[in-house]
Amino acid sequence: MRIAIFDTHRYDREALEDANQGREHELVFFEPRLTRTTASLARGFGAVCSFVNDELDASALEALQREGVRLIALRSAGYNHVDLEAAERLDLSVVRVPAYSPHAVAEHAVALVLALNRKIHRAYARVREWNFSLDGLVGFDLHGKTVGLVGTGNIGAVAARIFHGFGCRLLGHDRQPDGRLEAALGLRYVPLEEIYEQADILSLHVPLTPATHHLIDASALARMKSGSLLINTGRGALIDSRALIDALKVGRIGGAGLDVYEEEEGVFFQDLSSQVLKDDTLARLLTFPNVLITSHQGFLTREALGAIARTTLESVEAFERGEPLVNAVRAEDVRPRG
Repeated sequence: MRIAIFDTHRYDREALEDANQGREHELVFFEPRLTRTTASLARGFGAVCSFVNDELDASALEALQREGVRLIALRSAGYNHVDLEAAERLDLSVVRVPAYSPHAVAEHAVALVLALNRKIHRAYARVREWNFSLDGLVGFDLHGKTVGLVGTGNIGAVAARIFHGFGCRLLGHDRQPDGRLEAALGLRYVPLEEIYEQADILSLHVPLTPATHHLIDASALARMKSGSLLINTGRGALIDSRALIDALKVGRIGGAGLDVYEEEEGVFFQDLSSQVLKDDTLARLLTFPNVLITSHQGFLTREALGAIARTTLESVEAFERGEPLVNAVRAEDVRPRG
């Protein structure tokens, strides 16, 4: 099948080309994000492959259908950027990569904790300027600290095991508690309010849905333990960024490690070093010495990229053969349940 692959970078091309060896799909790579205005690039393609910051709203999907596209293959686990109701109406199939490497994202979350706590980003910048002072670089032992994991699915479970290895006490919150984590790690499931009050580190591992949008808002931040670290490797809009800024300004929390940002479209994955950053909220977050931001790179390991590419192409092949799409997402997946 001819597949138009949008929002691509060198690492995407290499992984997909490797996965396509022996499959013989025609892969055509486009640098622009997939939006209503770029959908015409998909003319003559049976499938498009998009990433998390593409805009697959109703108008974009209608344009893709007019160009002959029948399959939307998301090389991501998240699908909140797709209007699934419109896709269903237009008879467009949508597939995703539900799991690629939970270790990649979980390990990045822990890396953010370690770097933020031990001030690695600040120490690195100092030493490069021959400043070897240790003032202001005091951290804390992870051993014995309480980690609150909001979401204990594939990624959250791996993060729990890593933190357990450091000797941390684990609290969890999930609609579907995992008894195996309780038995093996001593993780205790509690209401969110208890996590806010007790966690020295709060790490977010839930998808973005209407129910989780701005899960961490001003009210949640006010309840969080003084000096705690907030980590987000899930979706940017899980956190109200303006409320986070207010909490940081008054020293309400100890710091934030963010791999995602709610307005990251058009910013993350791009080189804007020669431009003026137009996002005032992001610019303000970057001024805090106790905020560490990475550009949505939690997935960026060789293993994860390979798994994403293989799963994506396997879904395309299943679609071609008329087989059940095990990785399909449908409108019913986001409709509120009664």
